[in-house]
Amino acid sequence: MGAYHEMFQVETEKGITFRDVTDTVIQAAARSGIKNGLVNVYSQHTSCSVLIQEDSEDVTYNHVPLVLQDMVNVLEKIIPDCRYEGQYLHPGPIHSKNAQELRQEKTEWLLNTDGHLRSVLLGRSETIPLVDGEMMLGEFGRIYFADMDQTRERTRCVRVQIVGD
Repeated sequence: MGAYHEMFQVETEKGITFRDVTDTVIQAAARSGIKNGLVNVYSQHTSCSVLIQEDSEDVTYNHVPLVLQDMVNVLEKIIPDCRYEGQYLHPGPIHSKNAQELRQEKTEWLLNTDGHLRSVLLGRSETIPLVDGEMMLGEFGRIYFADMDQTRERTRCVRVQIVGD
C-alpha cells in the first residue's frame, strides 16, 4: 500500500466563496500513480469546508452555483451571519485581544463565528473511492472548496492525501 500527498492553494474573496477543485484533485490522483484506494480532500482551515455536490449548471449573478446558494440560504437561517460584536460568545475578550495584538488582525475580521460554525456542519474533508484510477464521484459529483469566512479575501490551502495500491 502506498501513500501520496499534495497541497494546492485556493484564492478566496470577501464573502462566502466556492471553488470547484475537482479537476485539480483528479490531476493529483493521476500524479499519485495509485489506481485503487481512497482520495481524501481536506481543508486545514477552521472556517472552510470541502463538499461534494452536483454542478447545478446555473449560477447566481455572483457566479455561485444555484444548489450551493440554496445551501447558503438554509445555513443562514440556522446560523445567522455574524454582523456585530457579542452576537455570538466567540470571540471572547482574550481571543480578540490576542488576535489584534499578536496577529495584527483587524477587528472586523473577528466577525467570522458564523463561518466556523457552518464549517463544522458541512465538514472539512471528503473521501472518495478511487477505482482503476478513476474517482467515484457519480455522474454529476463535483468537489467544492468552500470558504465560509466572509470577512476578507484569503489564500487557503487544500490538502489531498491518497492511499492505496
